[in-house]
Parts: sequence; C-alpha cells; structure tokens
Amino acid sequence: MISETTPAAASSDRAGSADRVDGYADLRSYAAIGDGRTVALIATDGAVDWFPTPNLTDPPVFAAILDAPHGGRIELRPVDDFRVERRYLPGTNVLETTFATDSGTVRVTDALVTGVAGRLPWSELARRIEGVDGEVAMRWTVAPGTAFKAASPWVQTTVHGPIIRVDGVMLGVRGLDHGPFEPEPQSVSGAFTTSPQSRHLVVLAATKDEPLRMLTPEIVDEGIDRTVDNWTFWSREFSYEGAWPDAVHRSALALKLLIHSPTGSIAAAGTTSLPESHTAEKNWDYRYAWVRDLAYTAHALIRFGLREETHAAVSWMLTTIRRHGPELYVFYSLDGGVPEGSSYPEVPGWRDHGPVTVGNDAQGQLQLGIYGDLFDLMRLYVDDGNVLDAETGRLLASVADRTCDTWQQSDAGIWELPEERHYTSSKMGCWQALDAAVHLCELGQIPGGSERWVAERDRIAAWIHEHGWSESRQAYTMYPGSDELDASVLLHAPSGFDRGERMSKTIDTIARELGRGSLVYRYSGMQHEEGTFVACAFWLASALACVGRLDEAVARMDDLIGLANDVGLYSEMIDAETGEFLGNLPQGLSHIALINAVITIEEIREERERERGDGER
Repeated sequence: MISETTPAAASSDRAGSADRVDGYADLRSYAAIGDGRTVALIATDGAVDWFPTPNLTDPPVFAAILDAPHGGRIELRPVDDFRVERRYLPGTNVLETTFATDSGTVRVTDALVTGVAGRLPWSELARRIEGVDGEVAMRWTVAPGTAFKAASPWVQTTVHGPIIRVDGVMLGVRGLDHGPFEPEPQSVSGAFTTSPQSRHLVVLAATKDEPLRMLTPEIVDEGIDRTVDNWTFWSREFSYEGAWPDAVHRSALALKLLIHSPTGSIAAAGTTSLPESHTAEKNWDYRYAWVRDLAYTAHALIRFGLREETHAAVSWMLTTIRRHGPELYVFYSLDGGVPEGSSYPEVPGWRDHGPVTVGNDAQGQLQLGIYGDLFDLMRLYVDDGNVLDAETGRLLASVADRTCDTWQQSDAGIWELPEERHYTSSKMGCWQALDAAVHLCELGQIPGGSERWVAERDRIAAWIHEHGWSESRQAYTMYPGSDELDASVLLHAPSGFDRGERMSKTIDTIARELGRGSLVYRYSGMQHEEGTFVACAFWLASALACVGRLDEAVARMDDLIGLANDVGLYSEMIDAETGEFLGNLPQGLSHIALINAVITIEEIREERERERGDGER
C-alpha cells in the first residue's frame, strides 16, 4: 500500500525558477500530468508549455517549451506577483499549486481527467481554482501554436460557442465562474477574481479528426475528484514498503504516465528535443517504446506486483516483435509500428538549443544488448509465476540462436553510437540473454535443448574476461584495447555477470573518473559534451550493493534522492555544476533506475539479515 508522506506543500528549493528567459522556463520547473494517452508539462508559473493532444506522438498544438513565440501554451496565473508552492496530491498524478500574492492566496488543481471506465475517448485538461484567503485577480489564456510550423490555429464561432481548430485538432474551452472572455482570432482568454472559498474552473477538451464533445463544466469538476480517486486506487496496489518509499512511489507514478494505455507500450520519455547539452546538438525524440526501456520498466512493475501493466507490456512487446520479426528493432512506435527516419521542423528549440527532432535515426542500428534486456524480462516474468505460450517459446528460442550467431559482431552499443565496436556491455548483454535462455529452457518454457546456449554463454564470458578487462585501468573498459570507461557495464552487477572483485574495482574507477559527487557521466569524454546521466548514478548505487558495499550504496541513494525537482521528477540528465535539468522529461530510464536500485538494495539487505540470523542460530 502506498505510504506517500509528501508534506502539505512541497518545498520550492528544488523547483526551477518561475522567471523565464526569453519565454522559456527552467526544465527543473516542470511537473507532469497524464491520462494514459498523453502527457502535459506545467511550469511553476502555471503555464502548460507542452501538451500534444490527444496522443503523445501527435504534432503538439501546445509546444512553447520548444518554441516560445509560436509553440502555444495554456496560461493560468495571478495578475500580480506571486510565490509558489506545489505538490502532487498523495498517490496521484494530479498537481496542486498554491499561489500566494500580497492580496490573497489561491489553489489550482490540474488534472488530465480520466473517465468512469478508465481513460476518456478524448483529452480533457481540467484546471480547478479555489480561493483560499483574500482576493486574487487571475487571468487565463488558451493559445495553441503551429504544431511545429505545420498549421495555423483559428477560432471558429459555432452554435455551441467558440472552438479552436489546429489542422485536424479541435479544442473546446469551457468553465465555471471563469470570467467574461472574448475570443481572439487564434486564442481564447479571460479573467476573474477569487475570494475565500470561491470555486472556478477552466477546462479544455480536444479531439483529432473526429467530432468534439463540448463539455459540461459541472461534470468535469466531478471528474477531477474521480481522477484523484482513480490514481489513489491504483497506488494502493503497490506492494513496496521499504526504504525511500516516497521516491519509489513517485517514480512508479511517473512511469505510469508513460504507459500508452491503448496498447500497453511504454514511451521512453514524455517529450522530444530537450537538449542534453548547452553546446552540442544532442536533441532526440524519445516518444517511442524502446525494447530496453520497456524491459526495464516491466522489470520494476513485476517487482511491485502490478500484474495488469506488466502483462500488457509483455504481451504488446512480444506481439510487436513477432509482427515485424524475425529481427528485433531497437524501438517501436507506441501503436506497434516501425518508425523510420527523422524530420527537423524549423522551430528554435528550448532556449534556442535546437534542432527540434521528430523521429529517431537509431532505428536501423544493431544493438546486441537488447537480447539481454528481452530475456531478462522473460525470465523474471516466468519466475513471477507466469507461463509462456508455445509461439513465444519458439520466438525466444530463435532469438537465443540469433544471439549465439551475432554476439561476435560489433554493434552501436547501448548509447546508440555511430562507431560500431565490440562494446563490453553489449557482450555482457548477450551473456545475460543466453544465461536466461538456459534458465527458461530448464523450466520447460523454451523448446529444444540448451547445450549450444550454455557453450556460447561460456565463450562470451571468457571473451569478456580476456578482452573486456584492463589490468592497467583496473576496470572493464568500453571496448577491447581502449582506456575509455563506460558506465553501462555497471548494469551487469545486478544481471549476475560479475559481483566480485573486478566489478568492485570497476565501480571505483568509474566513480573516480566519470563521477561528479553522486552523479555519473555515461562514458569517457562526455564531461565536455553533456550533463551527467541520471540513470548511471542509480546504476552505480545498485552495483555497489551487489558487490557487498551496502553502506556506500545507501549513502549515494540518499544524495540522489535529493536531486529530484520539487515534485520528485527527474529528467534524463543533470548539470553537475548547476543542478540544472537537461534532456527529455519525465525520463522513464531515470525513474526505472531509481526503483530498481532501491529494490536491489533492499533485497541484498534482507539477504544479509537472513544470513546473519542463520549464523546466530
């Protein structure tokens, strides 16, 4: 059961500044809400700067986070200067923001509303405003943008009131006591003043290429409470009661935002093109389902005992792989397709750090590590009490055979690099795949014999011990003959490849050369190109626990938990000098790594206590 103990109002110490630079807010300032189809990002000043609707992968009609002048946003804020405190309502992805001015205080509750039977067939963003004390003059604006220069919004007067059209998207704005308003040619705005216990509502409904349901505000207001209840009910299904419960529960809720409910697929992140660096052009689109990220997410869901999301994700992934097989693709679209190529719309990007990217060119790469990701998930799924169907068994047998044939090839590695090499972590992933295949075969879940898989697994291990280890560096290096380090090898302490002295020494070398405090860069040279990679820092903590250095693991976790923003979210990267968020957010891999590190530490702590108890007896 959830035991989130978030205070009545989260401290604003870790929130990004509400002050904007050329119209752009700090990335640290964003909180995320969602409904199972899309994600909206809300800054500390109350502006919704990112809201693709009705689906996450649709051209975004609200994208001011990437194009402040023309991207579009939904504003709601006091007219006068204000101070901000905010939190998620416990156990939910419903955001509560409290604005305090010299004249009074007002509370705003933001939700992407869910229906009686789950997600709604349209998007419904509801903003409830309640007067707390005094009087506060409020203003609001719904001003969609150009959908990455693809369309021009316009307001149409209809028999049921004004609607806004942006290409195939229709937007309807309704409210309760939200003041008089006059439609502009491309936007709708209004103003009102709160008083103690006053209640107001601004709600936006959206559809694409289908009729628009004009909403009844009173029903939407009730829907906010229902949405809170729906999230709270989901959160009660958690089976985690260990250390850092608030961070774990918030991370699970962040991951839930990225699950595409129509299919069960899982997006890697909720945005595209947020920069990983202030200098290098490293802007990627993560609104796809990576096999790796989905496997890691489902791994965490299994450990939580969340059966429905786990089965939906596993079934979707297997069905999608079979449909497009026999080869595994690096990622798939959320509806199960195979996206190809990228485009670069002429919009500036966050604080002019372009390019803005739609699509991802990593699709055609060979990444051997995904074999290990797939098999590790299937092993955990079966060990959790599930049974594989015959077709899945045959699929996995063929993938295991493919791993035997391809592990000696060079590949792009986990970091999707243009230089194909014999990356050590990729070989470790192949070892992990065959080790899991042998286990599943012994359980009768994969047909045939495992003799070849055993032999190739052992050959891979021998290759890594001979070519992946450097005596001079006292570490597993990035690839043979290299002095470069790669934090992704830390994943293979939890995988079981190495929990001994070599991995322990590798941890020390990586922490010394790639570490900045508790944070960690991805691999050698990245100190000069990008921020630290949040997931790598949690991988290092997890690896410390696996090699028996539990106290060090706990100390690192304590530091890392404090680096989330004020509502507990993480981006992909953090600037080690300033603490500024970089990269796409909410970033699934960051939250997955937190969860799996915490659970790994707890499992090892419990093992140690059992061993101590056995020794005393």
